[in-house]
Amino acid sequence: MEFDYIIVGGGSAGCVLANRLTARGTNTVLVCEAGEDTAPGKVPSEILDSYPGTAYLNDRFIWSSLKVTTEVIPHNDRDAPKPRLRKYEQARILGGGSSINGQMANRGAPTDYNEWEERGAAGWNWDSVFPYFKKLETDLDFDDEWHGKDGPIPVRRVPEEHWSGHSKALVEAFKRANYKFLPDQNGFFEDGFFPVTISNAEEERRSAAMGYLNADVRNRENLHISTHTSVTELLFEGLRCVGVKALVGGKPTEFRGQEIILSSGAIHSPAHLMRAGIGPANHLSDLGITVRHASYGVGQRLMDHPSIAIASFLKPQARMSNTGTRRHMNIAMRYTSDIGGAPPGDMFVVCTSKNSWHKVGEQIGAFLVFVNKTFSETGEVKLQSSNWADEPSVDFNLLSDRRDLERIADAIRRLAPLYSDPAVKAVASNPFPAAYSDKVRQVGAINTKNKILTGIMAGLLDGPGFFRNYLIKNFIMEDFTLEGVCNDEDEAEAFIRKAAVGVWHASCTCRMGADDDPMAVTNNAGRVRGVDGLRVVDASLFPVVPCANTNFPTIMTAEKISDAILAGQ
Repeated sequence: MEFDYIIVGGGSAGCVLANRLTARGTNTVLVCEAGEDTAPGKVPSEILDSYPGTAYLNDRFIWSSLKVTTEVIPHNDRDAPKPRLRKYEQARILGGGSSINGQMANRGAPTDYNEWEERGAAGWNWDSVFPYFKKLETDLDFDDEWHGKDGPIPVRRVPEEHWSGHSKALVEAFKRANYKFLPDQNGFFEDGFFPVTISNAEEERRSAAMGYLNADVRNRENLHISTHTSVTELLFEGLRCVGVKALVGGKPTEFRGQEIILSSGAIHSPAHLMRAGIGPANHLSDLGITVRHASYGVGQRLMDHPSIAIASFLKPQARMSNTGTRRHMNIAMRYTSDIGGAPPGDMFVVCTSKNSWHKVGEQIGAFLVFVNKTFSETGEVKLQSSNWADEPSVDFNLLSDRRDLERIADAIRRLAPLYSDPAVKAVASNPFPAAYSDKVRQVGAINTKNKILTGIMAGLLDGPGFFRNYLIKNFIMEDFTLEGVCNDEDEAEAFIRKAAVGVWHASCTCRMGADDDPMAVTNNAGRVRGVDGLRVVDASLFPVVPCANTNFPTIMTAEKISDAILAGQ
């Protein structure tokens, strides 16, 4: 079977490309997605849910065997302990990350995209990308120069009357701490706190698959969506990519195309390239892979936003029950650290009023802190073998730039005093530094055993205060106190290095850039250098990760490159 375009990966970018390219009736397009479909009227309830915890923790919807390291790898210390492998939830379902993520709909800072252009991505400055951010959305709350009104993805903010008591208390604390209230997170970019903008309508998720591959689009005769389809090999004739081999429901199949577009994300897109012989020559040779084109940036400079949490016990009246929404993140805040030459708005704090699907999770609120403008960019994706079924080796090397660690420590010291605010003290107690540890992950697995155990623990936590203090200290906290982390630099560093994880914003492993940049894998329209007929369109193209959850920047990127493809670029 032959197509004009074969899209490898039906995530956010793949859904955009499928829609925009088939809008021209002469183009035939095939989308290959390893996971299941989310057809209109058949979207799983876990995906539709405004609360994302039952989706992104579900092995049904992710690459369940993918594991990564996040700690800085000490290459020169033979006696240093080997970094721990952690599960890293990457979507394996139509819609990709937009089908399982936290539905956070933000764009990043104008300085992000100006930096993209400064790094060689000509035509990707803020003024150039801003129209595509407007194009992708229908804002249900604002009608002004900052927002779109007819895009495929609806965005909104949960009304204040539906916020938890915890969220309302934090608003009062932010005001007393002299943070500015911003009604619109995606309006003029400045510091302040704001209602979280979400890709959600009528209390249901709106994924890229739902928005871009609706019933009308699916009825186009020139669009073919093949789910449960794992691409095993890119096919080449010389230096031209001419198709893919795939397993469709387990059956070997071959598809041919005029152009192949990798939209498999910042971990799997570089893996596809390397298995095809496009990547760092020494690494490929070591694995016995014939080098088709030596491209030293493939898999390199992997980035994410390093993150920690400060959590607390929520009193019953402050919890989400009876709020009229299942959204657990109502407000967020960005501020400028003034550390290490970072630009304005370099730090981001999401306030969560629920931290897992189970009963104990409903009793825990938190500040989720992440370095919005990270300087650490030494992570890498490498192959462990040439076998398509083997997950790659993924080392994020978070905090490899010490300025990122220093800003997290500073964030803890800034936020800890808010627990002394009268409004917060009325709704929360027992603040502690929190880690998304292996223990937390195990308890977060969705099964009957955890449901029963957490139900028992939740009942005990709501008991006498002295008993709650004992349980939190001995069964929930992990070796560190908030006072110690705030007042002891060594303890702060130890906690941050142990606890910091990424927030599922993997990016930058197939960066676009100028012709004379040896680390630029593609040109500014996603064309892979050194070969023909092959393009990358996803978050791996980013020259640097923006100050944002990466879903909307990814959709924006696919919108912009769709126009470039249709223009013959």
